[in-house]
Amino acid sequence: MKSAVLYSGGKDSNHALCLAKENGNEIRALITLIPENNESWMFHYPNVQHTQLQAEALEIPLVARLTTGHKENELKDLQAAIEEVKGRFKIDSIVSGAIESDYQKSRIDKICSTVGLFSIAPLWQRDPEQLIMEEISMGFDTIITACMARGLTREWLGRKIDYDCLRDLKKIRERYGVHLSFEGGEGETFVLDGPLFKDRIKILESETLWHNDSGYFVIKKAVAIPKRLPP
Repeated sequence: MKSAVLYSGGKDSNHALCLAKENGNEIRALITLIPENNESWMFHYPNVQHTQLQAEALEIPLVARLTTGHKENELKDLQAAIEEVKGRFKIDSIVSGAIESDYQKSRIDKICSTVGLFSIAPLWQRDPEQLIMEEISMGFDTIITACMARGLTREWLGRKIDYDCLRDLKKIRERYGVHLSFEGGEGETFVLDGPLFKDRIKILESETLWHNDSGYFVIKKAVAIPKRLPP
């Protein structure tokens, strides 16, 4: 199939991209919606502007479009972007990183049906702990960029998701009910490197923003570094 990936720059969209490619899909484009506010029901907010750098590292064309981030209205922006990509890149399917959110998947499915595309969700209904373990074993270098749930304190911002991190996340899940994959909006992530990246992303400047009980790790400046060079 000829696919475009709904791409936030986080672990789920990157994981879905890898699995779709493994399953024989030809990935022709990435689609990023950039919300103008942090209350989006569908799309990542912090650092999404750096998906251009990730797309260059992946060597896949990126179509990035602004969206208001307001519930339901942003779906019109998503449909317009998908229709644009369908025309430009002659795709027949959309790949998403949905795991358990019926709100997200049902709306993506509906848009795909409306515009005549297949909807593919390689991570759908899979065990979140197994997904994270798979991402670590595949070589993903992922950091946490937003914390918006009890138990996820300021110290979690910028933390790499590795086996130690997974162990600590499981403890927080047991105490506070946090979803391991942040499927309930508890947090967001950003991938610096992965199995399909030709270059890795190096953060040169960042800022941690924290207010009351939530916050963001904001990447202010980053560059792509060839993998043959040392970190």
